[in-house]
Amino acid sequence: MKRRDFVFSALAATAKADGAVRVGAMDGILGKSIQPDALAVASRLGLEGVQVTIGRPDADGKLPLSDHGLQDKFLQASKEQKIALTSTYLDVLHANCLKDEELAKKWVREAIQINQRMKIRILMLVFFGKCALSGDAELDAVAAALRELSPEAERAGVVLGFENTVSADDNLRVLDAVKSKALQVFYDVGNSANMGGFDVPAEIRRLGKERICQFHIKDKDFLGEGKVDVPACLSAIRDISYKGWLILETGSPTKNVEADTRRNIEYLRSQIRATKLG
Repeated sequence: MKRRDFVFSALAATAKADGAVRVGAMDGILGKSIQPDALAVASRLGLEGVQVTIGRPDADGKLPLSDHGLQDKFLQASKEQKIALTSTYLDVLHANCLKDEELAKKWVREAIQINQRMKIRILMLVFFGKCALSGDAELDAVAAALRELSPEAERAGVVLGFENTVSADDNLRVLDAVKSKALQVFYDVGNSANMGGFDVPAEIRRLGKERICQFHIKDKDFLGEGKVDVPACLSAIRDISYKGWLILETGSPTKNVEADTRRNIEYLRSQIRATKLG
């Protein structure tokens, strides 16, 4: 399978020039984590992109998406379904914390290689649960790790998406310490509102478009029915002139994944139109 066959995915996942945001979803919320079939579900729901889970190490210590055959299936599905691969998600960082484990750096390095081969620009790194960041010492520790890893990401043409539960100012502390164009914030409006208790629109404006590589859109309930003020968030996204991806990480309250996801898509798109974002 030749590299030129995957031009659609590579370009669509990074394009921002048409003046519109695009709506995608994580493969996991479509019920298809680490499965190329997620792209067919996304197409059926009218989505434009999918964020792909890399997966946790198997019995042989290999990340599932490191398999070239699986990568090629995702790339082929992207071409056939005309669904972009927007980013990847390094979920093993829930188990091995980048703030204090050398093994976590190994996974990031392997994930950078995955993104490079698949021509996916953004690699999302997560900091939650036991791996969440608390206090200056932990922020400085993760900044040191990211300072070590960022040159490798930069050489590969990959952006490390820093998704966390800390404030905009704490995010800036890490970004300013690392000083690399290969590190940006992967901003999750649900985490910021429900876990951090922050003023999400103010945080988005504080960071600005140059420091945010992508957005997760979610809430504990259906969009529009929980704590996240989606219209206010979208207004802030409009105000910073962001033109990238809005990735759904929504749940399924009724357990009907496609119906619930379609409902969230329709609500999000209605608010995109109302706020004149897209």
